[in-house]
Amino acid sequence: MSEPEKQITSEVHDGALYAEDEKHKVALSPYSGSEDGQDAYSGIDEKALLRKLDRKLLPALTLLYLLSFLDRSNVANARVEGLVVDLHMTGNQYLTGLTLYFIGYVLFEIPCNVALKLTSPKAWLPTLTLAWGVVATLLGVTQNMAGFFAARFVLGMTESGLFPGVVFYLSMWYRREEQHFRISLFFSAAALAGAFGGVLAWGIAHMNGVGGLHGWRWIFILEGILTVIVSLISYHFIANYPATAKFLTEKERACIHARLEASTDATRNEGFTWGNVLMAMRDPKVWLYGLGFHTMSLPLYTLSLFLPTIIKELGYTAAQAQLLTVPPYAVATVLTLTVALLSERFKLRAPFIMGSAGLAIIGYIILLTETKAGVAYFGTILAAGGIYPATAIVLSWPANNVSGQTKRATANAMQISIGNLGAVLGTQLYRATDGPRYFLGHGFALGYLCANILVVGTLWAILRAENRKRDNGERDARLVGVAHDEWLGDEDPRWRFQT
Repeated sequence: MSEPEKQITSEVHDGALYAEDEKHKVALSPYSGSEDGQDAYSGIDEKALLRKLDRKLLPALTLLYLLSFLDRSNVANARVEGLVVDLHMTGNQYLTGLTLYFIGYVLFEIPCNVALKLTSPKAWLPTLTLAWGVVATLLGVTQNMAGFFAARFVLGMTESGLFPGVVFYLSMWYRREEQHFRISLFFSAAALAGAFGGVLAWGIAHMNGVGGLHGWRWIFILEGILTVIVSLISYHFIANYPATAKFLTEKERACIHARLEASTDATRNEGFTWGNVLMAMRDPKVWLYGLGFHTMSLPLYTLSLFLPTIIKELGYTAAQAQLLTVPPYAVATVLTLTVALLSERFKLRAPFIMGSAGLAIIGYIILLTETKAGVAYFGTILAAGGIYPATAIVLSWPANNVSGQTKRATANAMQISIGNLGAVLGTQLYRATDGPRYFLGHGFALGYLCANILVVGTLWAILRAENRKRDNGERDARLVGVAHDEWLGDEDPRWRFQT
């Protein structure tokens, strides 16, 4: 799962400890190198410990996110099975329901992350899952458009805390260089949910008429009940933080503590303060991380919410469209993991984001220009294959680069909130009257992907320039009057940004 640990040598320079290998220089926390830290590694196989953490943490979290994405996007499958007709929606009223989901999501994003900081992952994450599972189930019994609108808003509200909460949670377990691939693995559940959801919707749709209910209602009911069941079980398999996790031995706990001391701020006993929240809001880089996701969220969510409709409008039946959503998402899953591994290997983020966005751009150009159904369908595969890998890296970037626990939690929430404003716009672009070519929606997605390359390129240049200034000692004045064991977060001259 992780790149083999490299042999490193350490040196003290201007009061800060650094780890060096042949290719790069990484600034470590001022706490590294203590005798206690060295003793903590004694008798511990770090690779085996990492594998243990992956087994204990990632499957549960990935399952929760798979269900989250399934419950938010299965409305696309329900639409082609008759939801709009049964609820007597006309014009763009269905699109309004999609928009309300993201309004709820954006409004409650930061409060949910603050709640995570004030409570605990073991209590908060399963509770969120239970709440949205109940709402997702109730979507299957709604009898009118007003009920659909209300349920979609509350669904967005209850789902809003999961992704940024898990990103923050993982940063409290893994070293900086280990987080990126694991966040990408976690996010790959979104693509997997698309593939799984298409097959599941195709099968559930055959229950049309069972219990006097149409097939689209059973899609919501059965998938929502699945989420409720998993949420109740998850109270038992979600751990808190390393200091209290029962599956760790004391030696393993000490080793994790020492590893985190040498890489992140996760071991600091940082209390919540509104000043740290404001620090995130005043940092221009945090806003650029948000814009990086904003320019990906529109194509991401329009594809996931409208893919069955887009494929059906190419001339396929509803059943065929459900099954044909599987290949684009399958390709996206494989590419998300592959690109994440390459990004980790070469220790670069921006070039892989821009390259993946370029692949998606080619897909949308095909969708805009090609009239043959088979070729246009190939465009959806390229679009998904570029969007998901790029989004995974964009979302992991602030978790790697923002230091200070409250600031990082706020930055993660801000990124999702700013990003999902793009989804709010996107939900209004694929109007019923625009099919089968959907020039407006595809055109916006194409423009946003081009903007993403510009935003990411700008952020890349800023981070590289800041790292050079710190390498040259231009930020060392910040350490005047600062105790050796005091940490200034990502403003500390000893911190280096991942680019």
